Formats: sequence, structure tokens, C-alpha cells
Amino acid sequence: MCRNIRPLFNFEPPATREEVEAAALQYVRKVAGAPRPSQANERAYAVAVAAVAEATQQLLDALVTTAPPKDREVEADKARARARARYA
Repeated sequence: MCRNIRPLFNFEPPATREEVEAAALQYVRKVAGAPRPSQANERAYAVAVAAVAEATQQLLDALVTTAPPKDREVEADKARARARARYA
């Protein structure tokens, strides 16, 4: 599950709300140890995802760097190349 959490900082364009929420969901799933909550835990999952997404967005907004922003397509190409090499 954790492999799905991607770096979100210092990209152009910046991470979207959907990307932040997706990362938060993956984090909550990993910590909880289950990909989906039971009916009894659905509310707890939703609250946790919202809290983690908010904290993540606050972190991204507060971080600073002097490095130039990375290009999403270039980084995706690099990741695909690494995957091809790993699974070849």
C-alpha cells in the first residue's frame, strides 16, 4: 500500500487536493492495516483521512525550497523506467 504514496512537494503544477486526499487515504489504510474499513469503522476512517489530508496540505504549504520545481511527466517517465528495470 505505501508504494502508492507519492512525493507531493516541489512539483509544477502543485499537488492537487485530490492527490493530497489520495495520499492521506493510503496512509490511513496502511496504519489501520486494512484497505477498507468495516461499517463500524467507516466514520473513523473518514475523520482520519480528513485530518491527515489537512495536516499534509499544511505541511506542503509551509515547506520552502530553493530547488527548481520538478516536472510531473519527467518524474513519471523516470519511475516507469525504474519499474521496467526492476521487473524486466
